[in-house]
Amino acid sequence: MPITFTRAPAEVERKQPGIGGKPPVDWRPTGGGGGGGDDDWQNPHKEPRGRLRRIRFFVFFALTGDMMFFAALVVLFFARQAGMHMDPRSHEQIGDWHPIDLPPIVYLNTAVLILSSLAMELGRRNIFREIDVMEEWLGLGRPALKRALPWLTATLALGTLFVAGQVMAWKQLTAQGYAFDQWSSPASYFFYLVTGLHAGHLVVGLLALAMCTIALRWFRRVESRQIAVDVTAWYWHTLGAAWLLLFGVLALGQ
Repeated sequence: MPITFTRAPAEVERKQPGIGGKPPVDWRPTGGGGGGGDDDWQNPHKEPRGRLRRIRFFVFFALTGDMMFFAALVVLFFARQAGMHMDPRSHEQIGDWHPIDLPPIVYLNTAVLILSSLAMELGRRNIFREIDVMEEWLGLGRPALKRALPWLTATLALGTLFVAGQVMAWKQLTAQGYAFDQWSSPASYFFYLVTGLHAGHLVVGLLALAMCTIALRWFRRVESRQIAVDVTAWYWHTLGAAWLLLFGVLALGQ
């Protein structure tokens, strides 16, 4: 009786998604997503999931330093409120902190920044959409990129609107008689300091987002586009969380 051999079915390993969303889908390179090297998908140091984890580790480390910096500003805020000076007439120690009313546009700016963070997250999730990623691997266009780009563009527009709104807030505060160079008003000076430093960080985020949006069209590998969007999104979310902390202190901590 002749002996027949049957081929065992190939096993497909399903991995759990990484932290903060689905990492790049690490299938064997085929079609348009292939970059050569069929063994790269088995190497934990070269696979997209491993690259994403390493890059996220360095990004989280850097963002932790940023959050500690903003936390130090909060500590400085409350320490400055306790400042006292000697009244030359009564020879008594009196406080020199006089609360200020926040410009109304600051509340609108906060809502704009929250919306921008939501748009950024939707863009990040769309770039990790598994079905679209598989189509890109197979060379069937760039559906994940097309889904993510509108949200990234919206984030860029909302972030620019936030910075413009902060400039208007500074002008409104100056019109109230609290100019930046008036050291006699510690509360207004601290407002300029906090919002200015945060706006500077946000401008860096806008530049990174603009470069990311442009570079996405030039990246050939889908995992490179995913990592670029993922890193930018985490930076943007960190700035959003930092602003909510600073806004709460400015609005309620005086």
